[in-house]
Amino acid sequence: QVQLVESGGGLVQAGGSLRLSCVVSGSISSIKSMAWYRQGPGESRELVARITKEGNTNYADSVRGRFTISRDNTKNTVYLQMNMLKSEDTAVYYCSAGLGGVGTYWGQGTQVTVSS
Repeated sequence: QVQLVESGGGLVQAGGSLRLSCVVSGSISSIKSMAWYRQGPGESRELVARITKEGNTNYADSVRGRFTISRDNTKNTVYLQMNMLKSEDTAVYYCSAGLGGVGTYWGQGTQVTVSS
């Protein structure tokens, strides 16, 4: 079992920045990768950024160069630094933990609203 708790969402003006945090607990050694997803109004959930156990990262084209995923293993926390935010970044952001073929765990989500 893995538990994920996100924080850091809020309301920000276009061009501003936010940092999301995801605190991880439970069977941390079983985690293969961590990721941030988002789901905008009326849209399906999409991958924003992923970081593997080895530290490799990948990003959605729409956020590459503006968002950065990172982790602090001493704090069991994964971050998503979001800069140059746009109105289209408005969504509920979810943290996820991938355990390979075993399954995926999700946090409760945190709302990010970007006003233009």
